[in-house]
Amino acid sequence: MTTATLPVYTKKDFQTDQEIRWCPGCGDYAILSAVQMVFADLGIPREKFVIISGIGCSSRFPYYINTFGFHTIHGRAPAVATGLKIVRPDLEVWVATGDGDSLSIGGNHTIHMLRRNVGLKVLLFNNKIYGLTKGQYSPTSEVGKKTKSTPFGTTDRPFNPISLAIGSEATFVARSVDVFQTHLKDTLKKAAAHKGSAYVEILQNCNIFNDGAWETVTEKEARSENIVQLEHGKPLIYGKNRDKGIRLNGLDLEVVQLGNGVTEKDLLVHDEKHPRAAYAFLLAHMEHRPGFPTPIGVFRSWDNVPRYEDLINDQIREVQAKRGKGDLAKLLRSGDTWELKA
Repeated sequence: MTTATLPVYTKKDFQTDQEIRWCPGCGDYAILSAVQMVFADLGIPREKFVIISGIGCSSRFPYYINTFGFHTIHGRAPAVATGLKIVRPDLEVWVATGDGDSLSIGGNHTIHMLRRNVGLKVLLFNNKIYGLTKGQYSPTSEVGKKTKSTPFGTTDRPFNPISLAIGSEATFVARSVDVFQTHLKDTLKKAAAHKGSAYVEILQNCNIFNDGAWETVTEKEARSENIVQLEHGKPLIYGKNRDKGIRLNGLDLEVVQLGNGVTEKDLLVHDEKHPRAAYAFLLAHMEHRPGFPTPIGVFRSWDNVPRYEDLINDQIREVQAKRGKGDLAKLLRSGDTWELKA
């Protein structure tokens, strides 16, 4: 009996000869590097990977990774990827999209892909701006943001991508940051291991049209006070001196200072496997509240939901077993037909 050996790849195996057309210093470079390294580490044959994208700077991804890929139209990447995953459930289908591409024109496709639990891995590049079209406000831009399309400041309330995904009943929801390479790669590996829809928001800098959008979480002097890492089974503690934490107070969260009778035992212990999405939803809204840190890591990882592609293919096999395989020509000629004469 022969034993199949897994392929051994390096990052170079997933690089292409295409000129990378991103602005120097763009956060997309860091994300591309992380994905290439993670793909190499997964031990999956390269021809099993497919990258599907929509429109935007992030959607150039398929050109820069040496796998199969498809650069689709604006906002439609989840729909195309869903179709592929149904007919080829054996493939590792990843979606590269941006906050404009997937949360504006593609918003409907995004929420339905997540609620169906299609086995896709979605990378949402969030720079809070339309970068490719030169700096208009996006669905994640903050209220009052002055851009070329909102010269007096936007009055729109921004989407929270994480809460949107959780509200759509996504079974895996996570967040990382472009420049946090170790954390980003670890998060991507967890997403890759998840069987259903895996949604990863990546906070990414557009140094041309929205530079510093995430500086409160990326600057070394600020990040320890403004970030709490979500680690399964560990208390929500943060701060330069590890002296702050998140506690559950009734049905709400509160920030507490450790000491004076408050210990780590009083803090909320993170449970990414919590069966109800309400817990993860609470975490998703922390960064929008004064005095609260921005959580990064896995918000939710729930495996007890069947995948959409499995349900569809099971149904097809069941019907074929009862009725036999269909005949397309016969179907087209069945029912009412008309003959057109000149």
